[in-house]
Amino acid sequence: MRIGIEGQRLFREKKHGMDMVVLELIRELQLIDNVNEYFIYISPDIDNKCITETSNFKIRLLEGGFYPKWEQISLPKAANEDKLDLLHCTSNTAPLKLKTPLILTLHDIIYMEKTYMQILKGSGTSYQKFGNLYRRFIVPRIIKNSNKIITVSEFEKRRIADFFKLDGTKLKAVYNGVSSHFKKITDTSELIRVKEKYNLPDKYFFFLGNTDPKKNTIGVLKALSLFYKQNNEGYKLLMLDYEKAELEKLIAEIGDQTLLEKIQLTGYVTNTDLPSIYNLSTIFLYPSLRESFGIPMLEAMACGTPVITSNTSSMPEIADEAALIIDPFKPDEITDGIIKILSDYNFREELIIKGYQQAAKFTWKAMAEKVLNLYKDVTNKE
Repeated sequence: MRIGIEGQRLFREKKHGMDMVVLELIRELQLIDNVNEYFIYISPDIDNKCITETSNFKIRLLEGGFYPKWEQISLPKAANEDKLDLLHCTSNTAPLKLKTPLILTLHDIIYMEKTYMQILKGSGTSYQKFGNLYRRFIVPRIIKNSNKIITVSEFEKRRIADFFKLDGTKLKAVYNGVSSHFKKITDTSELIRVKEKYNLPDKYFFFLGNTDPKKNTIGVLKALSLFYKQNNEGYKLLMLDYEKAELEKLIAEIGDQTLLEKIQLTGYVTNTDLPSIYNLSTIFLYPSLRESFGIPMLEAMACGTPVITSNTSSMPEIADEAALIIDPFKPDEITDGIIKILSDYNFREELIIKGYQQAAKFTWKAMAEKVLNLYKDVTNKE
């Protein structure tokens, strides 16, 4: 087979969730498949060493600038030139005019949901809003052209099937994995290095919030405001890659200015440093309003960090009994969860043990094997 994989943002310096998923997919395919020929389509950028070519994996750098132009013009042109048997688009959207058989990874359809769009109204960055509009236009059209659609949880599979009236033959749930470097770190020098690099507090709760309303940053801040009024144990809230001006707006909305001195912003943290951030944290907070999977929960569990997450969308499916489950729309439940983990040693240890066991169930190798089987199904080739 001649297989194309869209990895448009793989070489960007600041990678996020979907970038890491396709990166791990490619790395695992390189280990398990030395028969088929692969073409990886990437936009030129700084981090061009994260994957390397092998005898059957070729990297094709495609110019195109603005993402829609890259995807709708440069990508289908390259797919035709390379005479692909299959193109796998990995990040929710794909070319509208494509002669090649298509597999689409549709991570979620959050941007199609009315309730989420109501939450988003007046929130989020202009980039996020444009991205949502682009997906709302592209996804309904490209679903009709896809030979197979991969999503990342049974919850999201049901959501997509119900929304677009799809039967089970076209849609497949394939779980994400946890990268092997997320683990309990016993090397104290490595922990000290990361602690000093990012000037981490001695005691902190870790929260991967951003400006997307679904991350529930406002709910976490309200919960912390309640917590600090009841406790004075020196814990800070650690937030990554969040602008201080945006944080100040939310704190002003809450009306508790004392929060500002109890929150530490690190800026962007490289993926290789994240395991130490998890290891050094007392609790990982993941009370999102809506997720299609939730890789950070599993990363925290693999590092031995207790997790608080939500009773909504995919999170109970992925966390199972290995996290403390709360209602993300009730900040007091987040607060109570923090207090329970801090005060109940046996409960905390139980979460840690169950977390290790749960994280071990999700591997990138298993994901890649299932995706490779889908490639074979679509092309009818081995």
